[in-house]
Amino acid sequence: MSRPMSSLRRRLAPVLLMLAAGSAPVLAADLPEFQLAIEHHRWQPEELRVPAGVKFKLVVTNRDGTPEEFESVDLKREKIVMPGGQISVYIGPLEAGSYRFFGDFHQDTAQGRLIAE
Repeated sequence: MSRPMSSLRRRLAPVLLMLAAGSAPVLAADLPEFQLAIEHHRWQPEELRVPAGVKFKLVVTNRDGTPEEFESVDLKREKIVMPGGQISVYIGPLEAGSYRFFGDFHQDTAQGRLIAE
């Protein structure tokens, strides 16, 4: 009885390995990375183009002397960036389109958008 089971395992092992490899999570190091900064309470750049259909890492740097919050209702994200600090925000995959983001503490000047294409 152990022989048929071991034979079955040998035949299924390559299939299981392929399935496991195909469903492995993408490592953060493998993600495309885009830079965004807040300076003088304005996003730099105010418009950032990113690939549609791809998960990516957005690195946000605060060059101001006050905290700011990267916030986006469209992207369902909000995260505080301390003065001189940096955060990472993982986004996507996004459908092609425009996604608004803003600095919650300076909404009058800190406006921007991601364009997925």
